[in-house]
Amino acid sequence: MYRRAIVRNPGESMIHGLSTSDLGIPDYKKALIQHANYIEALKECGLEVKVLGQDEQFPDSTFVEDVALLTKHCAIITNPGASSRKGETTSIKELLKGFYENIEEVLPPGTVEGGDIMMVGSHFYIGISERTNENGAEQVIRFLEKYGLSGSKIRLEKTLHLKTGVAYLEHNTIVACGEFLVKEEFLNFNILEIPEEESYAANCIWINDKVILPKGYPIAREIIKDAGYPIVEVDVSEFQKLDGGLSCLSLRF
Repeated sequence: MYRRAIVRNPGESMIHGLSTSDLGIPDYKKALIQHANYIEALKECGLEVKVLGQDEQFPDSTFVEDVALLTKHCAIITNPGASSRKGETTSIKELLKGFYENIEEVLPPGTVEGGDIMMVGSHFYIGISERTNENGAEQVIRFLEKYGLSGSKIRLEKTLHLKTGVAYLEHNTIVACGEFLVKEEFLNFNILEIPEEESYAANCIWINDKVILPKGYPIAREIIKDAGYPIVEVDVSEFQKLDGGLSCLSLRF
């Protein structure tokens, strides 16, 4: 069960954020409304939400998940693979000192982004991607093992981040699409298959037996609902334009 979440308000500079999509430039005013609704959804799931102010120096800084991994025993500060994001870790590290006694930090040449890490109980799957390299993943695994946890690497072929296409919904269940439907590492899970046309909805988040789902994906909604999960929908269209999803927008612990 989760108790807290950390989020960061998007800054006006988000219109200059990293993107591989062809969905256009984010509408900042609309993004602020969507972010406020996202915070309310987290609260609806029972979380106390710490809201950080916007940081105009870093256009992608609203995607706080990428700069840290929070576990029950330690916090791990990452080293983002995108060079424009590396400075985002400084303020998060200072903030987390108020919550964690044990803080570790990934160092160069290792790179890691939190969107590539999926927690399943005490085990952490780490995607090797354009943003997370072998060295970074190995550092994270060593930190996890130091605190009695475990990790393993999984190579990505098509997606930006691991959690772009797969999410763990507890109870040995994952939602997945695309390449993750045939990954050997996930074949022992109960897989809720998300169709390709609704692949964006694979980036959903389980919080205290509810699932927060991006709005506008009716097939995914019915699949997850039929599996027994209460659904909370949030429109995050402006963050999708920056390759961001629901999990990217918060650190949950």
